Amino acid sequence: MRKKNVVIEHVPVSGYAAEGKALARHDGKVIFIEGGVMPGDIVDVRLSKNKKDWAEGKAVHIHSYSDKRITPFCQHFGTCGGCKWQMMPYSLQLEYKQQQVADHLQRIGKLELPPMSPILGSAHTEHYRNKLEFTFSNKAYLTNEEVRALNGEIPVRPALGFHVPKLFDKVLDIQTCYLMQEPVNLIRNTIREYAIQHELSFYDIRLQEGWLRNLVVRLCTTGEIMVNLVIHHEDKENRVALLDHLLKTVPAITTLLYTINPKKNDSIFDLDPKVYFGKGYAEEKLEDFVFKIGPKSFFQTNTYQGEVLYKVTRDFAGLTGSEIVYDLYCGTGSIGIFVSRQARKVVGIELIKEAIDDARENAAMNQVDNAEFFAGDVVDICDDAFFAHHGQPDVIITDPPRAGMHEKLVNKLLEIAAPKIVYVSCNPATQARDLALLDALYTVEKVQPVDMFPHTHHIENVVLLKKRENNQQ
Repeated sequence: MRKKNVVIEHVPVSGYAAEGKALARHDGKVIFIEGGVMPGDIVDVRLSKNKKDWAEGKAVHIHSYSDKRITPFCQHFGTCGGCKWQMMPYSLQLEYKQQQVADHLQRIGKLELPPMSPILGSAHTEHYRNKLEFTFSNKAYLTNEEVRALNGEIPVRPALGFHVPKLFDKVLDIQTCYLMQEPVNLIRNTIREYAIQHELSFYDIRLQEGWLRNLVVRLCTTGEIMVNLVIHHEDKENRVALLDHLLKTVPAITTLLYTINPKKNDSIFDLDPKVYFGKGYAEEKLEDFVFKIGPKSFFQTNTYQGEVLYKVTRDFAGLTGSEIVYDLYCGTGSIGIFVSRQARKVVGIELIKEAIDDARENAAMNQVDNAEFFAGDVVDICDDAFFAHHGQPDVIITDPPRAGMHEKLVNKLLEIAAPKIVYVSCNPATQARDLALLDALYTVEKVQPVDMFPHTHHIENVVLLKKRENNQQ
């Protein structure tokens, strides 16, 4: 039974585990299952990992479906790597996400917790993203059914869409995506059709050749649309013709850029996007704050829920106008600016210099004159001289990436010993790990999950920490 590729039949799915994998138990062994299944399904599972007490595998056949299952709304469901929970009612998705946060904080953090507030669901469960990135490939992914229909003769077919999970060189050709409002599908399909018609080459990631590489579309709640076409090398004649065709077909585009990327990786952060049409950036709003977003800027991907998340953060901070707030991992300054009217002073710190440049510009755009932003590592910046100049923080807001905070930063926070910390997390597992370390000095006062990404297992969580009374200085 500990061999790989064993198929276990008629396994009842009972719940969900970390990373959105379904959970089942068989003969005392925990099995983590991929493959679009949900609690209540009865499935056959082919194991890929098989240990003494646990196993991983993929559902290869579903004998019966949960009576709570609904029909997915997207034609690409089950193949595309996103929106894996479309078969589940949204109310049930929220239940599992709430439980996921509680499990992580209790099992990993082993923390004493107050009653957790009910998760804040998204009012928009479709068309909620403000940014998508598509990939060009000369190797379209074909399903098993498509391969069988072609009698095993797999044609070379170009694709513009999303990478198929675990297949770095195959891209699923997306026809309609429900993650963003129109005209995102019109933009993508217009470029694909034009490229195929004019025999423009799609990138081959294995051979590192081909012209068209990536397409990034951002659609703001202000109505502004920013498009960045990433190409491997300059080809002015074809570039101009393609971009002009796109602007003519989709006149709603407000900013159109192109970026030349001859590198082996897809990152554009060390490249220089060129403005072809428009002002070169888009503007987004949270409440009445306006934020400038360039082609390399980070911004919350769900604007609607981003505002909800920031309101929770501001509420947890409990600002009265007299506090000094330190905003760690401040990015382009959005959280710091959002709370600035209730604070005496905001100090933002971020490792990426370009983000700090954006933060300063955003503060100026919003006439926020009580916020300062600094590029560098918090551990290095926050020394005695820095505190002497800018003041000790009354409230620290930290919003780290999925990996959580480095242990050196956690130790720095224990050293700083601010009265309050508001910890905003996109990964409750690493948040729980960090909270366990901070437990030496802080108690968890409030916990508020926020769903930013419907139909996925991802969940944001905001925690308010207060310094223990017996440690007050």
